[in-house]
Amino acid sequence: MAKTKSAEKRIRQSEKRRERNIIVKSQVKTTVKKLLLAVESRNLEKSKVSLGKAISVIDKAAAKGVIHKNTASRKISRLTKKVNTLSEEAA
Repeated sequence: MAKTKSAEKRIRQSEKRRERNIIVKSQVKTTVKKLLLAVESRNLEKSKVSLGKAISVIDKAAAKGVIHKNTASRKISRLTKKVNTLSEEAA
C-alpha cells in the first residue's frame, strides 16, 4: 500500500497510462493484422489503403510513447517492404 498521497496519485496515474497503452497496442496489432491479411490475399488496392492506416496508427503510438520510435520505424519499414513486393509482382 502507498503511504503518501503522492504515491497514491502515482498509482492512479500509472494505472490510467497502463490501460491507455493496452488500447493503443491493441489498435496497432489489429491494423497490422488487417494489412497482412490484405497482402496474403494479394489485394493490392486494399493493401495500400491498409498500409496508410497502419502507418498512421503506428506513428501515433510512437508519438505517445507507447512503443519506441525505432520499433515503430522498423514495423513501418517491414510492412512497406511487403506491400512493395506485392506491387512489383502485380507489375
